[in-house]
Amino acid sequence: MSRRISPVIPGFGLTLGYTLVYLSLLVLIPLGAMFVHAAQLSWGEFWAIISAPRVLAALKLSFATAFAAAVINGIIGTLLAWALVRYTFPGRKVIDAMIDLPFALPTAVAGIALTALYAPAGPVGQIATWLGFKIAYTPLGITLALTFVTLPFVVRTLQPVLADIPREVEEAAACLGAKPFQVFRHILVPALLPAWLTGFALAFARGVGEYGSVIFIAGNMPMKTEILPLLIMVKLDQYDYTGATAIGVLMLVVSFILLLLINLLQRRIEKP
Repeated sequence: MSRRISPVIPGFGLTLGYTLVYLSLLVLIPLGAMFVHAAQLSWGEFWAIISAPRVLAALKLSFATAFAAAVINGIIGTLLAWALVRYTFPGRKVIDAMIDLPFALPTAVAGIALTALYAPAGPVGQIATWLGFKIAYTPLGITLALTFVTLPFVVRTLQPVLADIPREVEEAAACLGAKPFQVFRHILVPALLPAWLTGFALAFARGVGEYGSVIFIAGNMPMKTEILPLLIMVKLDQYDYTGATAIGVLMLVVSFILLLLINLLQRRIEKP
């Protein structure tokens, strides 16, 4: 006699209902409201706002620095994840816990700390000035802040995948005569690439919308070091809610297209 197994959580219909309500209240309705507010503009007015030179300069800076930070973390974060998973050394657990600091630390505090360190009067900033370049109040400083904030996304995405790759496979390949680069190219890269793309996409998306850690170190000079989130704040301070909404819609659409392309690439790689 078969016995009916009670589900751990409510049935599919009720669970799906909770999911849709929760998702609607937190994501769909706020984003939909932004599009509805931006719809008050005619296409000509909307285009005039998003094609203004100041907006385009901020758009280019925000996406370029977020992309650079995601690439840097894609390389350094992979090395960190590899060291934490594959090696045992004194202080490993402390370093592993420190990876999550950008998640726990208020981003404004991180911005103040980075600015104090890398400003021309700071300990590292003085050395950079002596070498002939500036870190704070330049795109380099913005990239540095975004790299700090987005590091955990890559490391935490790669760690479980690395832990699941059996060392016996690498050892078997080495026994069969494969060189270290061939093991890396034919065994590790195919297994890591989908997770790496996921971590890259998360880091990139987080970097595009970052505000707190960047606001102090950027310098906020229009056409030079002004990011898009700051430009939205400027519009809001001027009670230009429609202009701020139009820029928000622009950020949302561009980010969605880029994330969609990355996801399509990821699915294509995962296909056998």
